[in-house]
Amino acid sequence: MTTLAVTGHLDLTEDSVPLVRAALDDLLTRYAEDGGLVGVSCIAEGADSLFAEAVLAAGGRLAVVIPSRDYRRNKVGPDHAALFDHLVEAAGEVLVLPRATADRRAYEAANSVLVQRADRLVAVWNGEPPTGKGGGTADTVLEARAAGVPVDVVWPEGASRRG
Repeated sequence: MTTLAVTGHLDLTEDSVPLVRAALDDLLTRYAEDGGLVGVSCIAEGADSLFAEAVLAAGGRLAVVIPSRDYRRNKVGPDHAALFDHLVEAAGEVLVLPRATADRRAYEAANSVLVQRADRLVAVWNGEPPTGKGGGTADTVLEARAAGVPVDVVWPEGASRRG
């Protein structure tokens, strides 16, 4: 069994979504062949949800980590709510962290859970360094590497971020 966790950008452009999804499908195929794929995701908009959908499509088991008790109510926008709820329902495990509020500390705690559970981290990441705010994709990649967790970077040619 292989446990893959994901970190990645929320703000993928519309044109990037099919590119990233195809790259994730290709990557996950390698791990799903042994029949024991587990994907761990916070199922945020963007890369996290694309990864979760790809895990389920590959026949894997999804484990969801929700950063705080108020996350669904205060952080999941109307455009993402239906997919978020679908992924929670499809998950074999849902872990809601005991933090009351979705803030930087909650995201950092969730990312630490991802790294602790992962045999490998999948990073949908453009390679840019941390912003200094904490809890972001680059921060999670650095945490994983410091913990000795191998990182598979997924950033297909043509992928970009909004704004």
